[in-house]
Amino acid sequence: MTRTVLLFGDSNTHGTMPMPDLGAGGRFSREERWAGRLARLLPDWEVIAEGHPGRTTVHDDPVEGAHRNGLTVLPALLESHRPIDVVLVMLGTNDLKERFSVNASDIALSLERLVRLIRASDCGPGGKAPGVLLVAPPPIVEVGCLAGMFAGGAAKSQALASEVAAAARRAGVPFLDAGQVVRVSPIDGIHYDAEANPALAEAFAAAIRAHFPA
Repeated sequence: MTRTVLLFGDSNTHGTMPMPDLGAGGRFSREERWAGRLARLLPDWEVIAEGHPGRTTVHDDPVEGAHRNGLTVLPALLESHRPIDVVLVMLGTNDLKERFSVNASDIALSLERLVRLIRASDCGPGGKAPGVLLVAPPPIVEVGCLAGMFAGGAAKSQALASEVAAAARRAGVPFLDAGQVVRVSPIDGIHYDAEANPALAEAFAAAIRAHFPA
């Protein structure tokens, strides 16, 4: 039986390429993105990529739009794709923007809130809750055209993996530290270079098989 995994993330789930200039939002091809590669590694799964550039955990963005609030859109996505066996959540990078004034602990608590929403839903098979794989994004670097937007975020991001790991333990869901798998691009310090795609796909496939066996 085919199972379903929903990839709930931001531009790095969308497949946005590193940006040499603001507005240069190229996208890796469907075959090259880690989401597309993951689908090929998990042929017995339906892999649904829901990556929205600029998506936050729980914040309305006063500059880029309230529709980038992950907490607001998540219930509709869960319902529209039900039944969902697993939700892979990889968010938090955009929360590091200076405009939100939150630290790593706040971001982890926000992710924990998203996990609770998923676990309280009836959007899994048989009206049960989906499983969750909580992923900490890699630390960012303040460089290039996005440096000003993320001013102060690099230092905060260094604590993100440990805080998100603690949130996963509290919520009782498996955790993966993407910073142990990939690094951000030196071009803009936020997005991933092409070689990150196969590495992430392999890591996520292994984690899904390990934590959610048939």
